Amino acid sequence: MIANQPKKRILIFSTAYLPYVGGAEVAVKELTDRLAHDFSFVLITARLKPDAPEYEKIGAVEVYRIGKGNAWDKYRLILSGYKKAKELCPLAGGFDLVWGIMASYAGFAALRFKKRNKTVPFLLTLQEGDSKWDIYKHVWWCWPYFKQIFKKANAVQAISSYLSRWALELSFSYTPVIIPNGVAVPTFTPPLGHDQATLRRELRSQLGISENTKIIITVSRLVKKNGLEDLLLASALLPANTHLVILGGGERQPSLERLSAQLGLTKRVHFLGEIAHRNIPPYLWGSDVFCRPSLSEGLGNAFLEAMAAGVPVVATAVGGIPDFLKDGETGLFCQAANAEDIAQKIERVLTDPVLSDKLRANASALVARDYSWGTVAPRMADFIRSLL
Repeated sequence: MIANQPKKRILIFSTAYLPYVGGAEVAVKELTDRLAHDFSFVLITARLKPDAPEYEKIGAVEVYRIGKGNAWDKYRLILSGYKKAKELCPLAGGFDLVWGIMASYAGFAALRFKKRNKTVPFLLTLQEGDSKWDIYKHVWWCWPYFKQIFKKANAVQAISSYLSRWALELSFSYTPVIIPNGVAVPTFTPPLGHDQATLRRELRSQLGISENTKIIITVSRLVKKNGLEDLLLASALLPANTHLVILGGGERQPSLERLSAQLGLTKRVHFLGEIAHRNIPPYLWGSDVFCRPSLSEGLGNAFLEAMAAGVPVVATAVGGIPDFLKDGETGLFCQAANAEDIAQKIERVLTDPVLSDKLRANASALVARDYSWGTVAPRMADFIRSLL
């Protein structure tokens, strides 16, 4: 930024924001922190919980929350998001860019702003992890209006090739720019001075299991798309000294716990619930393989974080995963909804140390080169400048 030149003012609409933590929320926080030198950010989001403040400053972002603190606030964001933006900046040109995070409730809110401020560039970021069919089931009743999010956008930033193609299917008129989410590589890299054996012992001691136990780890919302039922079925096919550690919570936890009991896995499956993002790395460092047999995936930050942590990855070839996972080079592909194949690929990693070491080295090098926030943020900054 030129000295003494006012910062460009960017309005962000995001359906949810911190303390809710997902790939999109983490990406907005990481990017805005790094771009604060050149831009100022105002973010309007749904309140969702009654104890969430209506306003607060988080990092470089002024956060305004819409609603009464319940699930209906997502719809209130669509209806009242523009009104709040107008209150914050009455002049039509008061914002230099409107940025919609995903083609969902926030996308509709950004679309309303764009229609009333036609000269303000509209950037749409695609982070969707659900399948196209699951998205259609929610928006079929307003399908023409939903497609307008893409038609009215001046630019689309997709985090994967898969989502880039989806934007074109939904009538986006230009070429989407693919800029992936990044990883806080220093946070996930195993610490100097700690050897692998020590990290393994620490995790097994914490879990109360023997030192020779093999650990499969997954970091997942417990929802259908992440294929946790298939991972449990695969775990039942693996040797008794193989345990599964599940980090995350969600609507399917009760049914997953019941399935675990039915499979006789109660002592071998550890449901650890929601773990703060900053506390996840030690669980990865002490594990032998990461697996999330997703049914759909926009990109999959959890996979990239595991790769940065030096954990071999087994994943399905769906959505944006093939952008970074090359079978036999940076991970292994397994078949979706196929417990036997999932188990075979996990066992292959666990029993072949040469392959395991190769996957660790290649994957961590790839993430450090192409997916660190230090690499991603400058690309995003240049892209935003091109729109201004």
